[in-house]
This record gives sequence, C-alpha cells and structure tokens, in this order.
Amino acid sequence: MHKNDGQSMHAVEVNFDGLVGPTHNYAGLSYGNVASLSHASSHSNPKEAVLQGLEKMKAMHELGLEQGIFAPHARPDINVLKRLGFTGTDSQIIEKAFKADPILLRACYSASAMWTANAGTISPSVDTLDGKVHFTAANLNNKFHRSLEPVTTTALLKAMFNDERYFSHHTHLPAQGFFGDEGAANHNRLCDSHADTGLEIFVYGASSFNSALPKPVKFPARQSLEASQAVARLHQLKPENQLFIQQNPDVIDQGVFHNDVIAVANGNVLLCHEQAFLHQADTLKQIKQAYLGNKPLHIIEVPTNKVSITDAVSSYLFNSQLITLSDDSMILVAPKECQRNQAVHDYIQEMILADNPVQQVRFFDLRQSMQNGGGPACLRLRVALNTDELAAVNPAVRFSEEKYTQLVNWANKHYRDSLSSDDFADPMLLTESYQALDELTSLLNLGSVYPFQQE
Repeated sequence: MHKNDGQSMHAVEVNFDGLVGPTHNYAGLSYGNVASLSHASSHSNPKEAVLQGLEKMKAMHELGLEQGIFAPHARPDINVLKRLGFTGTDSQIIEKAFKADPILLRACYSASAMWTANAGTISPSVDTLDGKVHFTAANLNNKFHRSLEPVTTTALLKAMFNDERYFSHHTHLPAQGFFGDEGAANHNRLCDSHADTGLEIFVYGASSFNSALPKPVKFPARQSLEASQAVARLHQLKPENQLFIQQNPDVIDQGVFHNDVIAVANGNVLLCHEQAFLHQADTLKQIKQAYLGNKPLHIIEVPTNKVSITDAVSSYLFNSQLITLSDDSMILVAPKECQRNQAVHDYIQEMILADNPVQQVRFFDLRQSMQNGGGPACLRLRVALNTDELAAVNPAVRFSEEKYTQLVNWANKHYRDSLSSDDFADPMLLTESYQALDELTSLLNLGSVYPFQQE
C-alpha cells in the first residue's frame, strides 16, 4: 500500500553510536538533567567510557545489525574561548580560562557530543517529497556547552553521508531559544518496517509563539514546536507523514528533559509511560489514527503504579534501544540500571511475556555514560537507509570487527583512565585530544572536519 514504487524495497536502520571523546568528564553542566547533576565533578574515566561504548556497538553488530560510528568533537573548544576574549597560545588560553572561570573552561571541554541522539533529526527517503534522506543538525541552543556542537556535527554528517544523489543536508536552525532544537531525542518514527513510509512524530516541550499552550515551570522545555515544524518543512515531509505532539510539561519538571527519557518507538511499537504526553488519551488516539502501516500498532503504555517517573528517570528504562532483529522480533537494549531497579526489572519481564513484538532484553553496563545522564538510546542516532543509500555511506564509518580492533587500540593509546576538574588546567590534555582526533579522522576517512585541522 504505502510503498514507494521504483525504490529498492529492502531497508535497514543503522544505529550510529557516538564514540566517547577523550575529555569525557562529569561536569554537571545540564540543568534539568537530574542524572547528570548528581555526579558533577567526580572523577571520570574516559578510557572506560569509550571502551564501554565500543563494547555496545560490537554487541549490536554481533546481533546482525548495521552499526555505524559517529566521531567525537574536538575539545576543548579553543575558538569559543578566543571569541570570549582569551588570548595567546593554546596553553596560555587554557591557563587564563582556568584561572578566570573554571566552569566556563569545563563547558568547553564537554564531551556531550557522545549522545548522538541529539546530533540532529533524520528523515528517511520514503517520507520525503524529493526521495532523499534529509539531515538537520540540532542547534542545542538550551545549553551553552551543547550549543558549541552544530557546526562540527553538520561537518561530520556531510563527511559520513557525502553523496548528494541520496543525502540532503540543512543548516541548523537559528541559534535562539525560540527555535530550540534537540534533534532525534524528540523525534520518533512509526512504520510497518524500515522500508515503508513512516509517521514521523515530533515531540515538543512548549511553543514559543503560542502562549496558550502549557509550559514546564521548573526546568526548560528544550524543544519548541516551532523548531519541530521548521525541521519538518526543511525535510520536505509529506503532510500525512508528520505529527506534532506535546510532551507532558509536568514530567519535564521531574527531570524528563527529552522525549527519549519517557518514550521510545521502533517499527510498529511505541513504548511510553502513562504520563509521557499532554492529554495522553487523546494523543494516543491521534497517533493510532495517523499511523500509516497495515500492521497492528502496539502502544505499550507503562502505568505509573508499576514504574514511577522517579524510577523511569533513575533507570532510564525508556532510554533503552528498541531494535528489530532479522526474524522481525524486537529486543530491548537496556542499561544495567534497569536490572538493578526492582520495579523496572519486574515490568520488563512482564512486557516480554505479554502479547507484543518485544520478546527479549539485554542489559549493558554503560555506567560512564549513565552517570552523565545518557543511556543506550542517547548514544545512537538512527538512520533508516535502503540498499543503495547504505552503499553510498562513507564505508570507513561502518562498524566491523576490524574497525573495532583498530578503535580499541586507538583508545588504549590515546585516552586517560582518570580525569578530574583539575586536569583541565593541563595543556597536555588539549594536545593529547587533538592528536587522538587527528588520527581518528584518518581511521574513519572523514577529511578535515575539525576547526584545528582547517586552520
């Protein structure tokens, strides 16, 4: 019914996982992210973090899934420090910034680009009028440390998806709160299979222009309706392929800063908490009506009396990956924290036994990422590609056993196993990080994507 004629029918969803950067640290920079703030300024272990991430990628690859690698950003961001008036050599700039404003320096060292669910929004070619895959990097305007990312993210996306026949790249939205955009973390897609036309659901926290819509009171709504609408226009989405729904502002105030902390979609399944959306009953009805597929749509609604919002935020149940395997069954890839939380663990077991496509669960240790406020789903950017499009992706960013070995050796060579806030004063950290990234751009065949390579 909803197939695009003339295109190759087979499609896969590739998870591009963020490679954790050499300056991975717990800066606690993110107001509204309860998990991140609770670990501020403790010692981080960048080497363990990158190896944990690579381990997860390898496991996904072994399940028979297409897996991609998303490079980290160059940190510290020297250029922003220059823009803010610090002068001299790189090491002088670091020294001056550490003295003047250690928190600012820490923000310039942030490794938050590892959460590629926020890198941008992607629309597969079956949903777009021109039949291309569309990419818009998120402006991440709500947080200073993340607002440093869009330019490099766009450069990375262009280096990964560099064939104009298939891929269309857009500039990030105006860097202003009105158009706050946090990428795929607030974007879900429901479809019969990855090859079929899908319903792209944009979840926003508030509207910038329409003050009649409710807003969270305590924490910021990072995704605006206006940003979501702009992305849908840029991506040339067909009217029937888009739906805009509002996140429940009350749960934003309880630490649910992105939709992917309270809901996850995959194929014909939407797993969401009972309190995920504003006017939930009506919203779910809307989704059911708008669904384009022929398969039954499974909405798995997790009741508050089984999993509280506090449990959802501390375990990151909804930030699990929901993945379709080759036999069409689904697996939940959850952080170890879900196993440790009794209520969540019990619920997962119940869900697996119930009548829905989710049949098994795997728990992963992503402690380094989790302590910084990001679970399995934060670490990946999903890109649905048909056979021709997949063949046009830069082959060096596709995961393989060989690539795994290369990257493990690379990380062991370049990464520190402990980082505390005092280390940011060490000019060697900059040198080490840039050297590591310089080598990485060769491994992943990205060209000169970083500002320090372009000077």
